[in-house]
Amino acid sequence: MKSKVNVKNGMYDLLDWLERERSDHIDLFWRCVFEESILNQYVTLQKLRNSLLDGSFQFEPKLPEKLEKEETEGKKRKEPSEEENGEGNSVKKKKKKKTRSVGEEDDDEEQAGPSGQAAPAQKKKSKKLCFSSPLKRGEKGNIWTWGIFKNQIPVTCGDKEGFLNRQRLAKGEECIAVGRQWYTPGEFEKFAGKASCRNWKQSIRCEGTTLGKLIQEGHLKVKSYKRSTKAKKSLFSDRVLTVSAGEGDDDFDEEEQDSSSDRQSSTNTTEEEDDAGEQTEEQSDDREDVHKTVFKVTCGDVAATLHKKRFVSGILGKCIRTEKSWMTPVDFVKEVLCETDVSWKKDITCEGKPLGDLIEKNILSCHSLFCDCRLCAPDSEDLDNQKNDDECWICRSEGKLVECDYCPRSFHQTCHLPHVEDAILEDESLWACTFCVFTKYKESFSSMETTAAALSCNISEHMQQCQYLLLYLYNTDQQQIFATNPTLYLSDQTTVVTTPMWFGRVAEKLQEKQYQTVGDFVSDVHLIFTNCASYNRDNPEFTAMGVTVKEFFDREFENAFKIQEETADS
Repeated sequence: MKSKVNVKNGMYDLLDWLERERSDHIDLFWRCVFEESILNQYVTLQKLRNSLLDGSFQFEPKLPEKLEKEETEGKKRKEPSEEENGEGNSVKKKKKKKTRSVGEEDDDEEQAGPSGQAAPAQKKKSKKLCFSSPLKRGEKGNIWTWGIFKNQIPVTCGDKEGFLNRQRLAKGEECIAVGRQWYTPGEFEKFAGKASCRNWKQSIRCEGTTLGKLIQEGHLKVKSYKRSTKAKKSLFSDRVLTVSAGEGDDDFDEEEQDSSSDRQSSTNTTEEEDDAGEQTEEQSDDREDVHKTVFKVTCGDVAATLHKKRFVSGILGKCIRTEKSWMTPVDFVKEVLCETDVSWKKDITCEGKPLGDLIEKNILSCHSLFCDCRLCAPDSEDLDNQKNDDECWICRSEGKLVECDYCPRSFHQTCHLPHVEDAILEDESLWACTFCVFTKYKESFSSMETTAAALSCNISEHMQQCQYLLLYLYNTDQQQIFATNPTLYLSDQTTVVTTPMWFGRVAEKLQEKQYQTVGDFVSDVHLIFTNCASYNRDNPEFTAMGVTVKEFFDREFENAFKIQEETADS
């Protein structure tokens, strides 16, 4: 098949066979050919599709003569049986009733589909269908161009592995996830023991290719990582970063890494960058919107979030998340405005602009009428999955999730408090998360006259409230600043703080029932914010952030334990 003539004649033979033997599947054939993933790879097929739709396609007056193929004489093409045709139309994942693996769903959605029943000549050559451009001998497929890695790509540094989030990298945020922990590229380099390299663009790789090369070729977009960003991540001062001039170099852009003279002129460089940024502000906003995955939207006085990967059209794909449920755009407008005749493209707005603007700019794209993905043609299992979040409500990452049957939240088994045991998953009865249980039985909790009385209570009698409060703190801390051990980032933190504490450690002690009283639990939570204040005595900005989260906790504590303590003013 290396001969172009053989390829052309083989294709004509295939089409002749399809028209003769499978005429009732011609519509299915064209739907397979015109899959979006295929059209994106082959411009010729895009032109063919457009010419067929607008009626401008012209048949060739004469087809090329068929050449005899010596290597295929005496061989017959194997035709698929009716049983294979029947089974090929449905590709379903296996999962238990209350769990689903989000990452696996995405892989199935990209690979499975009607193309599984395409031309049998392809099956003769290889059992695995491949719609990407042919690779040269010795050349590897670039996984960063695959659809399933549109949002994140696997990366390695030394013997450490993680996933790099493209959008976070473009915004200059912590973008590499290792388990439940997020790292900046420089922090991930140190975590892998490659701090001496001081050049994460060369030490961090994706399938053997450095991030620097991917950035240079335009596969990745990056924003400068500056000291303030790193300090904000850990909510502690940058005193550890200023111990030596070289320790923070890996978090600067390439210009600041080149030489010390560049660092001395950083002020002038920053001013020039600011001026250039003002000139291209409107263009950069559009580019950022293209890479956004979640949009804040409103309808009337109700706010919600629209998730791009779930968006299909107005009536399909539950892409809008409110506090209580997932809805399609049309259902969202109907519920808010209480009207049946709605125009969702105008009624739903994003930053003051109608949703239709995002569609016109191709930031959001409606699926084709021929699309038969799991969002456009969902089965009962897919519809059930659309009722819950695609990522953990605590750590905000995907994976095998446990879905609450009473709210749209989803959790990893070990992120939820208490942990969800395997025996619970095997149970066919409905499962409620801690938030739903707390809301349902809150009225039955006994009231406390004073805060001191609540702190002196045995924690075994109030474990529900304590678990709720810690999960509430996790969600309040949107950037997960207090979630992990701060000593992983700050080498001198132990010189100021004698007992480090963080949310993850408190969760472990709750799960292992190490606390005796409610006061012991509250003391550890307050210790987190006390440590923050002690370390940031000269940085009131960071101290204030800790105070804000602490005030949220204290206020919700009074609500959870129904404190009736009267103030002196009353």
